[in-house]
Amino acid sequence: MSGTCISGRGRRRAALAALLLLGATAAVRAALPSDTDKGPSVAVLGEPTKHWVWVNDFVFPHMADGVAMLVDGDTGRYLGTLSTGWGFARVLLPRDGKLIYSPEIYFSRGTRGVRSDVVTIYDAHTLSPVKEIQIPPKRSANMPMMANAVLTDDDRYMLIYNFTPAQSVSVVDMKSQTFVREVETPGCALEYPTGVHTFFSICGDGALSLAQITDSGDVTLTRSAPVFSPAKDPVTERGVRVGKTWYFVSYEGQIHAVNADATEASAEAGWWLTSEAERKQGWRPGGAQQLAVDSHSHLYALMHRGGPETHKDPGKDVWVYDIATHTRVQQIALSNLASSIQLTTDDKPLLFSIFIDKPVLDIYDAADGRLLRSVDQVGTTPTLLVTP
Repeated sequence: MSGTCISGRGRRRAALAALLLLGATAAVRAALPSDTDKGPSVAVLGEPTKHWVWVNDFVFPHMADGVAMLVDGDTGRYLGTLSTGWGFARVLLPRDGKLIYSPEIYFSRGTRGVRSDVVTIYDAHTLSPVKEIQIPPKRSANMPMMANAVLTDDDRYMLIYNFTPAQSVSVVDMKSQTFVREVETPGCALEYPTGVHTFFSICGDGALSLAQITDSGDVTLTRSAPVFSPAKDPVTERGVRVGKTWYFVSYEGQIHAVNADATEASAEAGWWLTSEAERKQGWRPGGAQQLAVDSHSHLYALMHRGGPETHKDPGKDVWVYDIATHTRVQQIALSNLASSIQLTTDDKPLLFSIFIDKPVLDIYDAADGRLLRSVDQVGTTPTLLVTP
């Protein structure tokens, strides 16, 4: 008979070693935290500050799992993430800071099956979902832009752009947390609030579809005369708002100020971001989120040098303008290429920039253009930046 013979002393040593190992394992197990006594713990964020920023990620390589990431601009600290579903655009932040709204799309089999469109409501302190509001399965999942979904000025209604390819707007009452109705807007896209319960959509011929939401939730529409000349020098849909005026920039770099209410719309005479010499050099705005405004009525434009039809190209320069005088007052050289810029809304604003192909969030002092800090690996293909 072959094998290894273990003596009595050897067996005792082996048994002792086994007991010691068992004891060590028990000690390790005893040191692990248990959810059975106290339950799972949930981190709680403090009150949102003006210097927090949401980085929204469409996640082009795997669009079924969009995300929104929260970063503290003062420290560069990463604070949390929301998983936001397929074809995600951005979160919306009501003014009281208690909740977060997110229009989302899901499929019953992940990437296929029955489609479900919802507005998910999250607790702003725990980032936990509170409720889902069912909406028509029609939300447009185009290249993300701020006007895909907006809140009215009193945060009462959320307006969501649909494209099937028929165009319409879903109206959601965020007070009662119910879907109200779908409003057809043929030939007109997106939403731009102009008052408590008024907004407009931009039509293909340069006109505006002016909308008024009544107390009962009905919507009345009026079509304006054309305020843009899309055939000559089209404007991008990436407008920014100061007071009741919306500012849009053309492909070539001309600013158009639009004033509208429920029944009338007008556009002021356009003014250029560039001099004639700069236009000859190819300077023009570009990017996915190419304009931003601060609380001092300054307009920031992301600029690059390129030919016609490069209005989506990234840039490394931000030019700052006094809106009242149409004059350039500052130029900021960015450390990295950027496709999106955003500002905080306080008296000492931060300037955020990020590039869809290189997810590094750069944070600048908007007053002097100094790079304060950078945050690496923020998402995969970040698009829109949202500040409280």
